[in-house]
Amino acid sequence: MTKEYDFLVIGSGLAGLSYALRVAEHGKVCVVSKSRIDETNTAMAQGGIAGVLYDKSDLEKHIQDTLDCGVGLCNKETVKIVVTEAKKQLEQLIAWGAEFDKTPEGAFDLAREGGHSAHRILHHKDSSGWEIERALIAQARNHPNIEILENYFALEIITQHHLGEFINRQHDDIECYGAFVFDESTSEIHKFLAKITFMATGGACNIYQTTTNPEIATGDGVAMVYRAKGTVADMEFVQFHPTSLYNPGDKPSFLISEAVRGFGAILRDANGVSFMEKYDKRGSLAPRDIVARAIDKEMKNQGIDHVYLDCSHLDYDSFEEHFPKISQKCKSLGIDLTNEWIPVVPAAHFLCGGIKVDKFGRSSINNLYAGGEAACTGLHGANRLASNSLLEAVVFSARSSDDSIKRIDKIEIKQGIPDWNDEGTTYPEEMVLITQNWKEMQQIMSYYVGIVRSDLRLKRALYRLDIIYRETEDLYKRTTVSRPLCELRNAINVAYLIIKWAEARRKNVGLHYNIDQV
Repeated sequence: MTKEYDFLVIGSGLAGLSYALRVAEHGKVCVVSKSRIDETNTAMAQGGIAGVLYDKSDLEKHIQDTLDCGVGLCNKETVKIVVTEAKKQLEQLIAWGAEFDKTPEGAFDLAREGGHSAHRILHHKDSSGWEIERALIAQARNHPNIEILENYFALEIITQHHLGEFINRQHDDIECYGAFVFDESTSEIHKFLAKITFMATGGACNIYQTTTNPEIATGDGVAMVYRAKGTVADMEFVQFHPTSLYNPGDKPSFLISEAVRGFGAILRDANGVSFMEKYDKRGSLAPRDIVARAIDKEMKNQGIDHVYLDCSHLDYDSFEEHFPKISQKCKSLGIDLTNEWIPVVPAAHFLCGGIKVDKFGRSSINNLYAGGEAACTGLHGANRLASNSLLEAVVFSARSSDDSIKRIDKIEIKQGIPDWNDEGTTYPEEMVLITQNWKEMQQIMSYYVGIVRSDLRLKRALYRLDIIYRETEDLYKRTTVSRPLCELRNAINVAYLIIKWAEARRKNVGLHYNIDQV
């Protein structure tokens, strides 16, 4: 089946839905979600969304905090754009129905997290991302120009390659004409043609064994664009959240929000010693890369599986009011926060790199925009400042939509695109071939390409990943399409990019730390 749209949006998180809502007044929009529309990284976000609403003097501080956290690798123009445009876009989220916590006086109850020099984070208890997602879904479902397709998996973006033209990676005239999309309910592959495509597929941290991301976070957008000869950037910078709940078997790992440390919680080792002061003058409120490495080092030095987050000195009623989900989770595991500490361990959390875009969200492929965690705007540099990701998503979706609206009438739907070719393929063999390769890839990335790396670890990772890559590509060529197989293929592509970018980075900075470098 072939369908035509003005705008094709791949992904249903904050970036995808806010883009869809903005462009829907100017054409027909299709939002493709590979699972439920609400199963996104956005919905998992606890802490909140950063932005200066009241004190204009804090704008420069927010800019500087972001630059400091990014350790000199942020794009300064991008940082200024995101911070200065925050107020307008936060007000738009509120207009769409997102509700954020307020003080008794009626002002927004602004929180503070690691790396921030001031209280500037809007939140909804400890379910901020879910509240934003809820509001946007309600708006999108009620818009007559937006079609939402759940359990539709984008396989590949359509370019000149599908017309039989050869494209090399230096080609500056690659164009996107839409995407081939797999309908899981019927196992049919549809051709969705669009004037403009917006890639908002989220993160990729499910390539690691321990992650706060949902299972859908397999780097699909980055992999699709890379295979289409698009440009990616900063793939070595994978952020590990310092404090996921240590509860082996939890998938994904339950996140203990950084806002808990902003609320006054203290990191302690197995002996009860507050150790972060050894690593940074900001203590438990240091940026995530510093805290995650410190925890990793303490665990290795002491031979322990986790450290602790001490909330016992805090006012429990106030804590429970601010963090109801976290309180309930701890209760369910028998952890009494009034006199017991929360066991925590770092977990893969956020991909700072991704599809390289300009200040309007345009990728290197014509008519293809990208936003959210799938994109690399230059905001984060070598390390993301807490709660800047949701802000980046909403600001850049606005800039992308504005640019798309200006261009949409000048673009024609491409005709003559052939259907998906699956000649010579057969039904998939045993699922164990896919699941085993998933486990091996996650082990490789976790053991060799994690918080601390080395030249030897990266070399071994690439060697072992190459075997899995060749096995998976052979399976992909011989069998009919399935979502698990395609997700594995995408994840392997992203893992490869992370390793290659890590090998190329010859100086330790931010989230990239190699013991063989300085």
